[in-house]
Amino acid sequence: MLFLISKRVLVAFATVLVVIVLSGLLIHVVPGDPVTAMMAQSVSATPEVMAEMRARLGLDLPVWQQVMLYLTHVLQGDLGTTIRGNEPVLRLLMQRVPNTFALAVSGLGLALAIGIPLGFLAAVNRGRMVDTVVMFIAVLGVSIPAFWLGLIMIQVFALKLHWLPVAGSNWRNILLPALTLGLTYCALVARMTRSALVDVLEEDYIRTARAKGLREHEVLLVHALRPALISIVTVVGLVFAYLLGGQVIVENVFSWNGIGRLAVQAMLERDYPMIQGFIVVFATSVVIVSMLIDILYSFLDPRMRQK
Repeated sequence: MLFLISKRVLVAFATVLVVIVLSGLLIHVVPGDPVTAMMAQSVSATPEVMAEMRARLGLDLPVWQQVMLYLTHVLQGDLGTTIRGNEPVLRLLMQRVPNTFALAVSGLGLALAIGIPLGFLAAVNRGRMVDTVVMFIAVLGVSIPAFWLGLIMIQVFALKLHWLPVAGSNWRNILLPALTLGLTYCALVARMTRSALVDVLEEDYIRTARAKGLREHEVLLVHALRPALISIVTVVGLVFAYLLGGQVIVENVFSWNGIGRLAVQAMLERDYPMIQGFIVVFATSVVIVSMLIDILYSFLDPRMRQK
């Protein structure tokens, strides 16, 4: 088991290194001169100031040296400084990370609390009207964009009913964006839960348990649901990754002060160091969560320890 964990950690570290290298190359993907793009709206964009900016970003060095320099700085915890305020990128991101993770965990909790029971209900009633209705709701949930659902939530619960505030960063303000994310991704959880349970319910040991005279709720909760949780755990990792990516828009809809909103502001201001830092922090978070889910999956399924 220790070898398996070490292998997963090494793969995760290698993945993060690749992300950092690609992030270092990001500034060269921009058409034209990135310094000109960053300082297009600056009244002090003289040739001397632009040359100083180019030297500060290391753009006067060969590309491979720029990438290696960026990689070295990132591994030392230095993501650079912002263009506008000349503030440390890492510090600004770390100030917003707790808000982003609080929103992601809240959305994930709601998605699981709604999606798993719905998937369980659909699997138990497979082929019946309940199954059809649940799967229709699941398809509808997957099809609805999170930002559109967020706007509907604001219109109903904030502007008409006046139950919840529109924007902010306290516990009351997190309810609407968390509910938006939870309703959006509970559909995916429901579909995956149903699929996992349907596969388990067709196994021979389920028929054997029923033939022994066990009560139906014992068969479903003990003999069927527990093995299905192995597949559901994988869904948790996928949903969490989707939440981190999907909530970039939701954070801006609800003015939630997370790293997603900070990234959008950086894009509008063409603050490339901040954009690069966001990519590194976001990708690292996803890789770490995926690694932890993978390790947990190995604990739940002994067969994975032999791979």
